[in-house]
Amino acid sequence: MIRLYLNGEGREFAPNTTVANLLEALQTSPERVAVELNLRILDKQEYARTVLKEGDRLEIISFVGGGS
Repeated sequence: MIRLYLNGEGREFAPNTTVANLLEALQTSPERVAVELNLRILDKQEYARTVLKEGDRLEIISFVGGGS
């Protein structure tokens, strides 16, 4: 297992987990979030090929609609 920091909280995931795998495990739609990895915003096309490493820090921000 590798330890990642997801929105400030330490969590463990399997080695070789990609950002796409992580979002799937969290039941989060990639189209509805932005992902910051180690202070860098990832392009959605990078999710499937970005393998996470021990100690990586991620922030996942959900888009919320609204207004009147």
